[in-house]
Amino acid sequence: MAIDLSNIVKAYDVRGVVPDEWDEPLAELFGAAFVEVTGATAIVIGHDMRPSSPALSAAFARGASARGVDVTLIGLCSTDQLYYASGKLNLPGAMFTASHNPARYNGIKLCRAGAAPVGQDTGLSAIRELVERWSEDGAPEVPAGTTPGTVTEQDTLTGYADHLKGLVDLTAIRPLKVVVDAGNGMGGHTVPTVFEGLPLDLVPMYFELDGTFPNHEANPLDPKNIVDLQARVKAEGADLGVAFDGDADRCFIVDERGEGVSPSAITALVAARELARNGGTGTVIHNLITSWSVPEVVRENGGTPVRTRVGHSFIKEEMAKSGAIFGGEHSAHYYFKDFWNADTGMLAALHVLAALGGQDGTLSALVSSYDRYAGSGEINSTVADQAGRLAAVKAAYGSAPGVTLDELDGLTATGDDWWFNLRASNTEPLLRLNVEARDSATLEKVRDEVLALVRA
Repeated sequence: MAIDLSNIVKAYDVRGVVPDEWDEPLAELFGAAFVEVTGATAIVIGHDMRPSSPALSAAFARGASARGVDVTLIGLCSTDQLYYASGKLNLPGAMFTASHNPARYNGIKLCRAGAAPVGQDTGLSAIRELVERWSEDGAPEVPAGTTPGTVTEQDTLTGYADHLKGLVDLTAIRPLKVVVDAGNGMGGHTVPTVFEGLPLDLVPMYFELDGTFPNHEANPLDPKNIVDLQARVKAEGADLGVAFDGDADRCFIVDERGEGVSPSAITALVAARELARNGGTGTVIHNLITSWSVPEVVRENGGTPVRTRVGHSFIKEEMAKSGAIFGGEHSAHYYFKDFWNADTGMLAALHVLAALGGQDGTLSALVSSYDRYAGSGEINSTVADQAGRLAAVKAAYGSAPGVTLDELDGLTATGDDWWFNLRASNTEPLLRLNVEARDSATLEKVRDEVLALVRA
Protein backbone atom coordinates (compact mmCIF):
# COMPACT_ATOMS: atom_id res chain seq x y z
CA MET A 1 0.00 0.00 0.00
CA ALA A 2 1.38 3.42 -1.00
CA ILE A 3 2.27 5.89 1.73
CA ASP A 4 -0.17 8.80 2.11
CA LEU A 5 1.50 12.16 2.73
CA SER A 6 -1.72 14.18 2.79
CA ASN A 7 -1.33 14.83 6.51
CA ILE A 8 2.03 16.57 6.12
CA VAL A 9 1.96 18.11 2.63
CA LYS A 10 -0.14 21.24 3.11
CA ALA A 11 -1.33 23.92 0.72
CA TYR A 12 2.07 25.61 0.53
CA ASP A 13 4.56 23.70 2.65
CA VAL A 14 5.44 20.41 4.34
CA ARG A 15 4.78 20.17 8.06
CA GLY A 16 4.37 17.30 10.52
CA VAL A 17 5.55 15.58 13.69
CA VAL A 18 9.09 14.14 13.69
CA PRO A 19 9.68 11.19 13.58
CA ASP A 20 6.06 9.97 13.73
CA GLU A 21 4.90 11.50 10.44
CA TRP A 22 8.22 12.03 8.70
CA ASP A 23 11.93 11.43 9.21
CA GLU A 24 15.36 11.56 7.55
CA PRO A 25 14.76 8.85 4.90
CA LEU A 26 11.61 10.71 3.84
CA ALA A 27 13.50 14.02 3.83
CA GLU A 28 16.07 12.43 1.50
CA LEU A 29 13.27 11.45 -0.89
CA PHE A 30 11.89 15.01 -0.73
CA GLY A 31 15.33 16.32 -1.73
CA ALA A 32 15.45 14.00 -4.73
CA ALA A 33 11.87 14.81 -5.75
CA PHE A 34 12.43 18.55 -5.35
CA VAL A 35 15.30 18.61 -7.86
CA GLU A 36 13.39 16.27 -10.18
CA VAL A 37 10.34 18.55 -10.29
CA THR A 38 12.23 21.86 -10.47
CA GLY A 39 14.90 20.61 -12.88
CA ALA A 40 17.47 22.32 -10.67
CA THR A 41 21.21 21.86 -11.17
CA ALA A 42 21.99 23.67 -7.91
CA ILE A 43 19.97 24.53 -4.78
CA VAL A 44 20.36 26.37 -1.48
CA ILE A 45 19.27 24.94 1.89
CA GLY A 46 18.82 26.57 5.29
CA HIS A 47 17.35 25.52 8.62
CA ASP A 48 16.03 26.87 11.92
CA MET A 49 17.04 26.00 15.50
CA ARG A 50 14.75 23.00 16.03
CA PRO A 51 16.59 19.92 17.33
CA SER A 52 15.57 17.89 14.26
CA SER A 53 16.44 20.56 11.66
CA PRO A 54 20.16 19.87 11.05
CA ALA A 55 19.67 16.14 10.40
CA LEU A 56 16.57 16.62 8.22
CA SER A 57 18.21 19.32 6.10
CA ALA A 58 21.35 17.17 5.71
CA ALA A 59 19.20 14.27 4.51
CA PHE A 60 17.44 16.53 1.99
CA ALA A 61 20.87 17.66 0.77
CA ARG A 62 21.97 14.02 0.31
CA GLY A 63 18.90 13.27 -1.76
CA ALA A 64 19.58 16.24 -4.01
CA SER A 65 23.35 15.94 -4.35
CA ALA A 66 23.19 12.21 -5.16
CA ARG A 67 21.41 13.22 -8.36
CA GLY A 68 24.25 15.49 -9.46
CA VAL A 69 22.88 18.71 -7.99
CA ASP A 70 25.24 21.16 -6.27
CA VAL A 71 24.09 22.17 -2.80
CA THR A 72 24.85 25.39 -0.95
CA LEU A 73 24.22 25.12 2.79
CA ILE A 74 23.62 28.42 4.59
CA GLY A 75 23.03 26.75 7.96
CA LEU A 76 21.06 28.49 10.69
CA CYS A 77 18.88 31.19 9.16
CA SER A 78 15.47 32.81 9.22
CA THR A 79 13.04 31.90 6.46
CA ASP A 80 13.38 35.33 4.88
CA GLN A 81 17.17 34.90 4.97
CA LEU A 82 16.69 31.72 2.91
CA TYR A 83 14.53 33.71 0.48
CA TYR A 84 17.32 36.31 0.28
CA ALA A 85 19.79 33.55 -0.58
CA SER A 86 17.44 32.09 -3.20
CA GLY A 87 16.98 35.52 -4.74
CA LYS A 88 20.60 36.64 -4.60
CA LEU A 89 22.06 33.33 -5.79
CA ASN A 90 19.14 32.73 -8.19
CA LEU A 91 18.71 29.16 -6.91
CA PRO A 92 15.75 27.05 -5.81
CA GLY A 93 15.67 26.84 -2.02
CA ALA A 94 14.52 24.69 0.89
CA MET A 95 14.01 26.03 4.40
CA PHE A 96 13.62 23.51 7.23
CA THR A 97 11.24 24.95 9.79
CA ALA A 98 7.79 24.45 11.26
CA SER A 99 7.42 28.17 11.89
CA HIS A 100 5.38 28.69 15.08
CA ASN A 101 4.39 25.04 15.61
CA PRO A 102 5.53 23.21 18.80
CA ALA A 103 9.00 21.66 19.07
CA ARG A 104 8.00 18.16 17.96
CA TYR A 105 7.02 19.51 14.53
CA ASN A 106 9.23 20.30 11.58
CA GLY A 107 8.68 21.06 7.93
CA ILE A 108 10.00 22.46 4.67
CA LYS A 109 9.20 25.71 2.89
CA LEU A 110 10.24 25.39 -0.75
CA CYS A 111 10.86 27.96 -3.46
CA ARG A 112 12.12 28.09 -7.02
CA ALA A 113 14.99 30.33 -8.12
CA GLY A 114 14.43 33.95 -7.19
CA ALA A 115 12.30 32.92 -4.18
CA ALA A 116 9.34 32.09 -6.44
CA PRO A 117 6.75 30.09 -4.49
CA VAL A 118 6.22 26.34 -4.59
CA GLY A 119 2.64 25.51 -3.62
CA GLN A 120 0.17 22.76 -4.46
CA ASP A 121 -0.37 24.07 -7.98
CA THR A 122 3.24 25.08 -8.61
CA GLY A 123 5.11 21.87 -7.90
CA LEU A 124 4.28 20.71 -4.38
CA SER A 125 1.63 18.19 -5.42
CA ALA A 126 4.03 16.73 -8.01
CA ILE A 127 6.76 16.45 -5.36
CA ARG A 128 4.31 14.69 -3.04
CA GLU A 129 3.29 12.21 -5.75
CA LEU A 130 6.92 11.31 -6.45
CA VAL A 131 7.77 10.84 -2.78
CA GLU A 132 4.67 8.68 -2.23
CA ARG A 133 5.53 6.48 -5.20
CA TRP A 134 9.23 6.22 -4.35
CA SER A 135 8.54 5.40 -0.71
CA GLU A 136 6.55 2.37 -1.86
CA ASP A 137 8.54 1.23 -4.89
CA GLY A 138 11.95 2.65 -4.01
CA ALA A 139 13.47 5.71 -5.60
CA PRO A 140 14.81 5.10 -9.11
CA GLU A 141 18.50 4.45 -9.43
CA VAL A 142 20.68 7.47 -10.14
CA PRO A 143 21.75 7.22 -13.80
CA ALA A 144 25.11 5.53 -14.28
CA GLY A 145 27.97 7.96 -14.57
CA THR A 146 26.25 10.70 -12.59
CA THR A 147 28.78 12.63 -10.54
CA PRO A 148 27.37 13.58 -7.13
CA GLY A 149 26.93 17.29 -6.71
CA THR A 150 29.18 19.37 -4.50
CA VAL A 151 28.08 20.43 -1.02
CA THR A 152 29.48 23.76 0.12
CA GLU A 153 28.74 26.17 2.94
CA GLN A 154 28.14 29.92 2.60
CA ASP A 155 27.38 32.67 5.11
CA THR A 156 24.54 34.92 3.93
CA LEU A 157 23.63 36.75 7.15
CA THR A 158 25.69 39.89 6.50
CA GLY A 159 24.50 40.15 2.90
CA TYR A 160 20.89 39.70 4.06
CA ALA A 161 21.24 42.48 6.64
CA ASP A 162 22.92 44.84 4.18
CA HIS A 163 20.24 44.23 1.57
CA LEU A 164 17.43 45.09 4.01
CA LYS A 165 19.17 48.21 5.33
CA GLY A 166 19.70 49.33 1.75
CA LEU A 167 15.91 49.40 1.26
CA VAL A 168 15.03 51.49 4.34
CA ASP A 169 17.18 54.39 5.50
CA LEU A 170 17.31 54.56 9.29
CA THR A 171 20.55 56.51 9.63
CA ALA A 172 18.83 59.85 10.28
CA ILE A 173 16.04 58.72 12.63
CA ARG A 174 15.88 59.86 16.25
CA PRO A 175 17.21 57.30 18.73
CA LEU A 176 14.60 54.69 19.66
CA LYS A 177 14.44 52.17 22.47
CA VAL A 178 13.06 48.90 21.13
CA VAL A 179 12.37 45.64 22.96
CA VAL A 180 12.62 42.56 20.74
CA ASP A 181 11.20 39.18 21.78
CA ALA A 182 12.74 36.52 19.56
CA GLY A 183 10.85 33.70 21.33
CA ASN A 184 14.04 31.59 21.29
CA GLY A 185 13.63 31.50 17.52
CA MET A 186 15.66 32.74 14.58
CA GLY A 187 15.13 36.42 15.39
CA GLY A 188 17.83 35.91 17.99
CA HIS A 189 20.15 35.05 15.10
CA THR A 190 19.21 37.83 12.67
CA VAL A 191 18.30 40.88 14.79
CA PRO A 192 21.79 41.62 16.22
CA THR A 193 23.31 41.77 12.73
CA VAL A 194 20.45 43.71 11.13
CA PHE A 195 20.23 46.27 13.97
CA GLU A 196 24.01 46.74 14.21
CA GLY A 197 25.04 50.34 13.58
CA LEU A 198 21.49 51.74 13.75
CA PRO A 199 20.43 54.42 16.29
CA LEU A 200 18.54 51.84 18.33
CA ASP A 201 18.77 50.94 22.01
CA LEU A 202 18.02 47.22 21.74
CA VAL A 203 16.55 45.34 24.71
CA PRO A 204 16.74 41.62 23.77
CA MET A 205 14.34 39.00 25.11
CA TYR A 206 14.76 35.25 24.60
CA PHE A 207 17.52 35.55 21.99
CA GLU A 208 19.00 32.16 22.91
CA LEU A 209 18.32 29.75 20.03
CA ASP A 210 16.29 26.90 21.54
CA GLY A 211 13.88 24.86 19.42
CA THR A 212 12.13 23.52 22.53
CA PHE A 213 10.73 27.04 23.15
CA PRO A 214 11.26 27.12 26.93
CA ASN A 215 9.68 30.55 27.53
CA HIS A 216 6.58 30.59 25.31
CA GLU A 217 5.43 29.40 21.90
CA ALA A 218 7.01 31.37 19.09
CA ASN A 219 3.63 32.52 17.77
CA PRO A 220 3.16 36.25 18.49
CA LEU A 221 -0.37 36.31 17.06
CA ASP A 222 -1.55 34.40 20.15
CA PRO A 223 -2.03 37.08 22.85
CA LYS A 224 -0.58 34.91 25.62
CA ASN A 225 2.77 34.82 23.82
CA ILE A 226 3.33 38.59 23.87
CA VAL A 227 2.48 39.15 27.56
CA ASP A 228 6.18 39.20 28.51
CA LEU A 229 6.97 41.65 25.71
CA GLN A 230 4.11 43.96 26.67
CA ALA A 231 5.26 44.06 30.29
CA ARG A 232 8.89 44.68 29.31
CA VAL A 233 8.02 47.54 26.93
CA LYS A 234 6.21 49.33 29.76
CA ALA A 235 8.88 48.53 32.34
CA GLU A 236 11.65 49.83 30.07
CA GLY A 237 9.72 52.89 28.92
CA ALA A 238 10.50 51.72 25.39
CA ASP A 239 9.21 53.32 22.22
CA LEU A 240 7.92 49.99 20.89
CA GLY A 241 8.26 46.24 21.03
CA VAL A 242 8.76 43.71 18.23
CA ALA A 243 8.00 39.97 18.44
CA PHE A 244 9.12 37.44 15.84
CA ASP A 245 7.76 33.96 15.23
CA GLY A 246 9.94 30.85 15.28
CA ASP A 247 11.45 31.20 11.80
CA ALA A 248 11.40 35.02 12.05
CA ASP A 249 9.57 35.66 8.80
CA ARG A 250 6.69 37.34 10.67
CA CYS A 251 6.83 40.25 13.07
CA PHE A 252 4.23 41.59 15.48
CA ILE A 253 4.41 45.15 16.83
CA VAL A 254 3.57 46.45 20.32
CA ASP A 255 3.24 50.21 20.93
CA GLU A 256 4.69 52.26 23.78
CA ARG A 257 1.67 51.47 25.98
CA GLY A 258 2.21 47.73 25.56
CA GLU A 259 -0.81 47.48 23.27
CA GLY A 260 -0.63 45.24 20.21
CA VAL A 261 -0.76 47.00 16.85
CA SER A 262 -3.01 45.32 14.29
CA PRO A 263 -1.08 43.75 11.38
CA SER A 264 -3.64 45.48 9.15
CA ALA A 265 -2.51 48.85 10.52
CA ILE A 266 1.10 47.88 9.84
CA THR A 267 0.12 46.80 6.32
CA ALA A 268 -1.54 50.18 5.72
CA LEU A 269 1.43 52.11 7.16
CA VAL A 270 4.00 50.22 5.08
CA ALA A 271 1.78 50.44 1.98
CA ALA A 272 1.67 54.23 2.31
CA ARG A 273 5.48 54.36 2.62
CA GLU A 274 6.06 52.02 -0.32
CA LEU A 275 3.63 53.98 -2.49
CA ALA A 276 5.46 57.20 -1.59
CA ARG A 277 8.77 55.55 -2.58
CA ASN A 278 7.21 54.68 -5.94
CA GLY A 279 5.89 58.12 -6.81
CA GLY A 280 2.40 57.60 -5.42
CA THR A 281 1.45 54.78 -7.77
CA GLY A 282 1.51 51.01 -7.63
CA THR A 283 -0.48 47.91 -6.81
CA VAL A 284 -0.73 46.66 -3.23
CA ILE A 285 -1.94 43.14 -2.45
CA HIS A 286 -3.97 42.43 0.68
CA ASN A 287 -5.64 39.21 1.68
CA LEU A 288 -9.36 39.06 2.31
CA ILE A 289 -8.95 39.11 6.11
CA THR A 290 -7.13 42.43 6.35
CA SER A 291 -9.09 45.43 7.56
CA TRP A 292 -11.23 47.67 5.37
CA SER A 293 -8.66 50.33 6.27
CA VAL A 294 -6.00 48.73 4.05
CA PRO A 295 -7.65 49.26 0.64
CA GLU A 296 -8.86 52.67 1.85
CA VAL A 297 -5.32 53.82 2.71
CA VAL A 298 -3.94 52.36 -0.53
CA ARG A 299 -6.47 54.34 -2.60
CA GLU A 300 -5.90 57.50 -0.54
CA ASN A 301 -2.19 57.27 -1.37
CA GLY A 302 -2.71 56.78 -5.10
CA GLY A 303 -2.36 53.01 -5.22
CA THR A 304 -4.50 50.17 -6.50
CA PRO A 305 -5.54 47.55 -3.92
CA VAL A 306 -5.96 43.93 -5.03
CA ARG A 307 -7.75 41.45 -2.75
CA THR A 308 -6.60 37.85 -2.69
CA ARG A 309 -6.92 34.65 -0.68
CA VAL A 310 -4.81 33.82 2.37
CA GLY A 311 -1.41 32.14 2.04
CA HIS A 312 2.08 33.11 0.99
CA SER A 313 2.17 31.17 -2.27
CA PHE A 314 -1.08 32.83 -3.42
CA ILE A 315 0.12 36.31 -2.43
CA LYS A 316 3.48 35.82 -4.17
CA GLU A 317 1.80 34.59 -7.35
CA GLU A 318 -0.45 37.66 -7.39
CA MET A 319 2.54 39.91 -6.65
CA ALA A 320 4.38 38.53 -9.66
CA LYS A 321 1.32 38.65 -11.93
CA SER A 322 0.33 42.21 -11.08
CA GLY A 323 3.79 43.69 -10.54
CA ALA A 324 2.69 44.78 -7.07
CA ILE A 325 5.13 46.77 -4.95
CA PHE A 326 3.93 45.43 -1.60
CA GLY A 327 1.55 42.94 -0.01
CA GLY A 328 0.31 42.33 3.52
CA GLU A 329 -1.65 39.71 5.43
CA HIS A 330 -3.61 39.72 8.68
CA SER A 331 -1.15 37.12 9.99
CA ALA A 332 1.75 39.61 9.97
CA HIS A 333 3.32 38.36 6.73
CA TYR A 334 4.60 41.28 4.63
CA TYR A 335 5.77 40.93 1.02
CA PHE A 336 8.01 43.29 -0.95
CA LYS A 337 8.76 43.62 -4.65
CA ASP A 338 12.29 44.66 -3.69
CA PHE A 339 12.68 41.36 -1.80
CA TRP A 340 11.85 39.08 -4.74
CA ASN A 341 8.12 39.32 -3.86
CA ALA A 342 8.89 37.26 -0.76
CA ASP A 343 7.76 37.87 2.80
CA THR A 344 10.07 39.42 5.37
CA GLY A 345 8.92 40.55 8.79
CA MET A 346 12.30 42.15 9.36
CA LEU A 347 11.86 44.62 6.50
CA ALA A 348 8.39 45.52 7.76
CA ALA A 349 9.88 46.14 11.22
CA LEU A 350 12.50 48.44 9.71
CA HIS A 351 9.74 50.42 7.99
CA VAL A 352 7.94 50.84 11.32
CA LEU A 353 11.16 51.99 12.99
CA ALA A 354 11.85 54.44 10.17
CA ALA A 355 8.32 55.86 10.28
CA LEU A 356 8.36 56.23 14.06
CA GLY A 357 11.89 57.62 14.22
CA GLY A 358 11.21 60.10 11.44
CA GLN A 359 8.75 62.08 13.58
CA ASP A 360 8.37 63.05 17.24
CA GLY A 361 5.08 61.38 18.18
CA THR A 362 4.35 58.03 19.76
CA LEU A 363 3.69 54.84 17.84
CA SER A 364 0.10 54.70 19.10
CA ALA A 365 -0.53 58.17 17.66
CA LEU A 366 1.25 57.30 14.42
CA VAL A 367 -0.82 54.17 13.71
CA SER A 368 -4.17 55.60 14.84
CA SER A 369 -4.94 56.90 11.34
CA TYR A 370 -4.39 53.39 9.96
CA ASP A 371 -6.53 51.56 12.54
CA ARG A 372 -10.08 52.71 11.80
CA TYR A 373 -12.42 49.87 12.73
CA ALA A 374 -13.13 47.40 15.52
CA GLY A 375 -11.57 44.01 14.82
CA SER A 376 -11.85 40.68 16.59
CA GLY A 377 -8.45 39.32 15.65
CA GLU A 378 -8.34 35.67 14.65
CA ILE A 379 -10.51 33.41 16.82
CA ASN A 380 -9.81 29.69 16.48
CA SER A 381 -12.34 26.94 17.19
CA THR A 382 -11.40 23.26 17.20
CA VAL A 383 -13.99 21.64 14.92
CA ALA A 384 -14.17 18.01 13.78
CA ASP A 385 -16.59 18.69 10.89
CA GLN A 386 -15.18 21.86 9.32
CA ALA A 387 -17.25 21.58 6.14
CA GLY A 388 -20.46 20.97 8.09
CA ARG A 389 -20.00 23.98 10.35
CA LEU A 390 -19.11 26.21 7.38
CA ALA A 391 -22.28 25.05 5.62
CA ALA A 392 -24.37 25.86 8.71
CA VAL A 393 -22.99 29.38 8.86
CA LYS A 394 -23.54 29.86 5.11
CA ALA A 395 -27.15 28.72 5.45
CA ALA A 396 -27.76 31.13 8.33
CA TYR A 397 -26.40 34.17 6.51
CA GLY A 398 -27.20 33.27 2.91
CA SER A 399 -30.77 34.53 3.08
CA ALA A 400 -30.17 37.45 5.46
CA PRO A 401 -31.28 40.78 3.94
CA GLY A 402 -28.48 43.11 2.90
CA VAL A 403 -25.78 40.45 3.30
CA THR A 404 -23.49 39.38 0.45
CA LEU A 405 -21.44 36.18 0.47
CA ASP A 406 -18.31 35.14 -1.36
CA GLU A 407 -16.20 31.99 -1.15
CA LEU A 408 -12.83 33.10 -2.49
CA ASP A 409 -11.27 31.60 0.64
CA GLY A 410 -13.61 30.01 3.14
CA LEU A 411 -16.79 32.06 3.61
CA THR A 412 -16.89 35.85 3.71
CA ALA A 413 -20.17 37.55 4.66
CA THR A 414 -20.47 41.33 4.36
CA GLY A 415 -23.17 43.59 5.78
CA ASP A 416 -23.52 47.37 5.71
CA ASP A 417 -21.31 47.97 8.73
CA TRP A 418 -19.57 44.64 9.33
CA TRP A 419 -17.94 41.64 7.69
CA PHE A 420 -16.63 38.29 8.78
CA ASN A 421 -14.54 35.53 7.24
CA LEU A 422 -14.68 31.92 8.38
CA ARG A 423 -12.12 29.51 6.92
CA ALA A 424 -10.54 26.16 7.66
CA SER A 425 -6.91 26.06 8.74
CA ASN A 426 -4.49 24.55 6.22
CA THR A 427 -2.41 22.98 8.97
CA GLU A 428 -4.68 22.22 11.95
CA PRO A 429 -8.28 20.96 12.65
CA LEU A 430 -9.52 24.49 13.23
CA LEU A 431 -12.00 27.00 11.87
CA ARG A 432 -10.60 30.51 11.95
CA LEU A 433 -12.97 33.45 12.41
CA ASN A 434 -12.16 37.11 11.75
CA VAL A 435 -14.78 39.82 12.27
CA GLU A 436 -14.63 43.57 11.67
CA ALA A 437 -17.25 46.25 12.25
CA ARG A 438 -17.60 50.01 12.41
CA ASP A 439 -18.16 49.89 16.18
CA SER A 440 -17.46 47.50 19.06
CA ALA A 441 -21.10 46.72 19.82
CA THR A 442 -21.75 45.51 16.28
CA LEU A 443 -18.51 43.56 16.31
CA GLU A 444 -19.45 41.71 19.49
CA LYS A 445 -22.94 40.91 18.22
CA VAL A 446 -21.73 39.43 14.91
CA ARG A 447 -18.83 37.60 16.55
CA ASP A 448 -21.04 35.93 19.14
CA GLU A 449 -23.67 34.92 16.57
CA VAL A 450 -21.12 33.25 14.31
CA LEU A 451 -19.26 31.53 17.15
CA ALA A 452 -22.55 30.09 18.43
CA LEU A 453 -23.08 28.45 15.03
CA VAL A 454 -19.47 27.27 14.71
CA ARG A 455 -19.36 25.73 18.18
CA ALA A 456 -22.90 24.32 18.22
